[in-house]
Amino acid sequence: MSRRCELTGKKANNAFAISHSHRRTKRLQHVNLQTKRVWWSEGNRWVKLKLSTKAIKTLETKGLAAMAKEAGLNLNHY
Repeated sequence: MSRRCELTGKKANNAFAISHSHRRTKRLQHVNLQTKRVWWSEGNRWVKLKLSTKAIKTLETKGLAAMAKEAGLNLNHY
C-alpha cells in the first residue's frame, strides 16, 4: 500500500535537505501515518485504517461516518 492517509489523502512532500555549507539535496517529508482501529457505530464493528495524526485528531470531532463520506470511502471494504 502507498504511504497515504486513507481519509484525508495526505502524502509525502518534496523538500531539500540543506547542509551546513548550504548544499541542497532532495528528500521526502513523509506523513506521520498510524495504523488505527476505529469503532464504526453504523456498521457496529471495528475498522482498521491507515491515518495521519492530523486525521485522528479531526476524527474525534467530526466522526468516522462524516469523514468517510467526505473522502468518498466505502467502509464496508475495510
